[in-house]
Amino acid sequence: MTIKPMISTLLIYLLLLLIVFLCQRKMIYFPDTYSLAEQQQLADQADLKLWPSTDDYRGLVAKTATTTNKGTVIVFHGNAGSATDRTYYLDALEKLGYRVILAEYPGYAARKGSPSEQALIADGIQTAKQALNDFGGPVFLWGESLGGGVASGIVQSGQVPVKGLVLVTPFDSLADVAQHHYWFFLAKWLIKDKFDNIKNLKDYSGNTAMLLAEQDEIIPNKNSLKLFESLRQPKKLWSFKSANHNTLPLNQALPWWQAVMQFVSGQNGVSPL
Repeated sequence: MTIKPMISTLLIYLLLLLIVFLCQRKMIYFPDTYSLAEQQQLADQADLKLWPSTDDYRGLVAKTATTTNKGTVIVFHGNAGSATDRTYYLDALEKLGYRVILAEYPGYAARKGSPSEQALIADGIQTAKQALNDFGGPVFLWGESLGGGVASGIVQSGQVPVKGLVLVTPFDSLADVAQHHYWFFLAKWLIKDKFDNIKNLKDYSGNTAMLLAEQDEIIPNKNSLKLFESLRQPKKLWSFKSANHNTLPLNQALPWWQAVMQFVSGQNGVSPL
């Protein structure tokens, strides 16, 4: 290859790097978006209401209030869809005696704003504070995939007391996962939203449960296990052999739901691994 074609190839590559850098958040966040009226209609169909108010909502809760002294679980969903898609968390956790808030992100569903690491974590802190103000403690955080990064950022802030933490198919850092999939774009160095869960959770002292999909094609198991090994707090791992990233067994009747919540809440003398 002569010098001129080499320079042309290099320029094309650099142009691609620039495009990826500028458009990277469109490659990370895949929100479903609705008007407020559409969101209200979807909530009504699922027997949910917008919380804490319709005009300035932060998430979805059951219309029929759960009477409980076990606490509130705030669910932070993954990077795609919206909180409306995650009603299975209410089905499983409310029957165990927990109040459930399906948190929604800026730029998702009918919420204004644009998603980014800074925006999601800052908003998540305010959501957790609102939950503590409205319902009292204890507060548990449940982070699904990218939502684990939001939950860990809330923990790291130290602004809200978090009783226990559940991480579903999480990663060590989004930068490392991006590098695994897009090494040819130097993703680890170009990514803006790093969501460094290892750094954010290094000082957390509450019980942490992790759910791992052994056939995960999105978050490599090595990235999830690297995070698990880094945790200093009491921890326990639930591993699902035949599940991939989006096929975890979520039927509300499965016993792992109760086992996970018993562990993170410290009930019944459940011991960490």
